[in-house]
Amino acid sequence: MVLKRAEWPHPDEYAIAVATKVAPYGAYVKLPEFGEKEGFIHISEISSTWVRNIRNHIHENKRVVVKVLQVDTHKKHIDCSLRRVSSEARRAKNNGWKRAQKAEKLLELVAKENDVSLEKIYEEIGWPLEDIFGEIYKGLEKASDLGVDAFEEVKATKKLRKQVADLAKARIEIPQVEIDGEMTILVPGPKGVDTIKKALSAGLESGEKGKTSVEIYALGSPRYKLCIVSPDYTEAEDVLSDILGKVTKVIESNNGTIVFQRK
Repeated sequence: MVLKRAEWPHPDEYAIAVATKVAPYGAYVKLPEFGEKEGFIHISEISSTWVRNIRNHIHENKRVVVKVLQVDTHKKHIDCSLRRVSSEARRAKNNGWKRAQKAEKLLELVAKENDVSLEKIYEEIGWPLEDIFGEIYKGLEKASDLGVDAFEEVKATKKLRKQVADLAKARIEIPQVEIDGEMTILVPGPKGVDTIKKALSAGLESGEKGKTSVEIYALGSPRYKLCIVSPDYTEAEDVLSDILGKVTKVIESNNGTIVFQRK
């Protein structure tokens, strides 16, 4: 299921979608993260190339990642795009979806042990974990490593914090270190977009070291997500420094600005 706090998605947000009906003019989808609300992908938003047969790109029951274009809460209508989702954004969203599913399974165990609803557990500790760590699963990973001490700032009862931390320590393994954050990049002039692309490409190239993986994708101009995954914390920090150095050099040499905020 995977619950989300927001009732509706926001424009430019990436979402998981499952196709329910495919027609010659587009595809209807359900968004499981938002209470199975219905969205629509017009055929012009299916692919950046000419669509000869829409079913070559999407079919009933296929799960895809879409970018939300417009949301009309009054008409209960959500316009989505498939073609505006980059491979990096698709991979990142799918990874986030899998992590959210793992987190929810653990919260389901907590709900069962306390004989309460899953929604109540989300309210009592799931959302507080999200407030502190930005993602519930990231908080569970911290607890797997540090125990209940990782939840010192989490607004939940001492009993519940210990219960969740103990389960996290017993069930969650931390195979790698992850560092992520947001870059806000602004470059004036008609060549601004090309400059940003060049800077991000340079950053990605500098991040190709050993077993470390790097993802950079747009959250919606001028915000860009940077995620680094490595089996070694020191190496991850070195890669982060190299990437920001390369990106900053290209941006500032073209009279642009960059601000990095770590998550």
